[in-house]
Amino acid sequence: MIELNSTDNQIKQLKEKIVSKIRHPFLVKFIQEPVIDEDKLVLLSSIMDHTRLTAVKKEQYIVTTMLVQIALDTHDLVTLTDEEDDRETVRNRQLTVLAGDYYSGLYYYLLSELDDIPMIHTLAGAIKEINELKMELYYKDVESFQEFLNGLKKVESLLIQRVASYVQKSAINDMAGDWLLAKKLMVEKRSYLEGKFSPLIDVLMNRQGAHGSGQVINNIERMLQNHLIRLETSVSQLPIHFNWLKSYMHSSIHHQFNQTQIAEEG
Repeated sequence: MIELNSTDNQIKQLKEKIVSKIRHPFLVKFIQEPVIDEDKLVLLSSIMDHTRLTAVKKEQYIVTTMLVQIALDTHDLVTLTDEEDDRETVRNRQLTVLAGDYYSGLYYYLLSELDDIPMIHTLAGAIKEINELKMELYYKDVESFQEFLNGLKKVESLLIQRVASYVQKSAINDMAGDWLLAKKLMVEKRSYLEGKFSPLIDVLMNRQGAHGSGQVINNIERMLQNHLIRLETSVSQLPIHFNWLKSYMHSSIHHQFNQTQIAEEG
C-alpha cells in the first residue's frame, strides 16, 4: 500500500504498482505493453489526495480506474480494415482484444475485493458512455469541427471526471477536460508530423468540408493556440492545495507543446 501524496516519487510508485498488475507473460511475448497515461494518473492521484478516504481505498481507486483506462486504450489499438490481412496481423488483433478484456477483468476483480458497488457502477457507467461517444465520433457525421472536438474532449476526460464527482472532488474537472483534449490534439498532431498514422487526423480528413491534411492541421493548431492560453489561466486558478499539480501541469503543457513545435519544424 502506498501512502499517497502527489509527488514525482509517489507517481512513480503508483506506475510500478499498475505495471505489476497488467504485466502478463503470455501477452508480453506478442503485443506491446500498454502505455500508462501519466497525466491521467497525476490527475487521479491529486483528486484522491484531497479526500478523506483511507490510503488503501485511495490506491485501489487509482489503480482500478487506470486499469479501466488501459482497457479502453488497448481496445482502441485494434485495427479495422477492409483489406485482407495475413495470419500474423489477425493473431495480433485477436491478442489485442484479449488483452483489453484481460485488463477489464482485472479492474472488476480489484473492485470486488474492495466491495464497493457504487464505484463499480460509476466506472461501468463511464465505460458505457465513453464507448457510445466513440461510436458517434468515428462512425457518425458531426456537424462541425468544434462539435467533434467537444465529443473528443468528453471521451478523453469523462472517466476522470466521473471518479472525481464520485469522491466529491470535482473542482479540477473543467481544467482536466481542457488539458486532456489539448494533450490528445498535440500528441496526434506530433504523430502525424513525424509520418506516423493518426486515427484522429484520418477521421477529420474524411469529414465533409475538410480539404486535405493541411486544413485539419491548421484547424488544430489554431484551436491549440487559443486553448493553451485559456488552460494556463485555469491551471493558475486552481486552489492552493493543488500547488504540486499546478507545477506539474505548467511543466507538462510546455513540454508537450515544445515537442509538437520541434516535430513541425523538423
